[in-house]
Amino acid sequence: MSSIMPRKNDKRDRLIDAANDLIYQQTFNATTLADIAAKANVPLGNVYYYFKTKDDILKAVIQKRSVELQAQFSAFEEAYPNAKDRLRALIESNVKTSETTAQYGCTLGSLCQELAKFTGELSQIAAELMHRTLEWVEAQFKAMGKGEQSTILAKYLIGSLQGVSLLTLTFKDPSLLQRQSKTLEKWLEAA
Repeated sequence: MSSIMPRKNDKRDRLIDAANDLIYQQTFNATTLADIAAKANVPLGNVYYYFKTKDDILKAVIQKRSVELQAQFSAFEEAYPNAKDRLRALIESNVKTSETTAQYGCTLGSLCQELAKFTGELSQIAAELMHRTLEWVEAQFKAMGKGEQSTILAKYLIGSLQGVSLLTLTFKDPSLLQRQSKTLEKWLEAA
């Protein structure tokens, strides 16, 4: 007889997933614990069992996004032995989310931009996500033999993707991100 046992932290996971979605769709400041509880289908009082404050649930969301980001980088590394192909895959992953980016912005950039206005731990842990992204991209350029220019090239690539994500959101036009991605792929070929 096989029965599926519920996961021990099912409610906690649902709360994190709900918070992740809501923070992306409507920002951290606009998201309430009541919103999160309703979306997760968890009584509001139970939220406090898992998270003492709204900041605590945000930390869990950032941790979730960190794990997802690392998984994405690992998947690129596994699928593409060539560093340039891994960077192409990163660019392409942005194209695949261009419709959502036009609605809500970049999951990484939007959060970092909002939390950068804070002081203290929340700002720092969000910035760490962007820092890891830059480090990974820089490592790809180093693997391509770009040496000391790797940092500049990484900042250019990420800055271009973040800038066009902002324009895509502002003008609600996914084609902006799609066109810029093609330009970045040509730039990458020449790099």
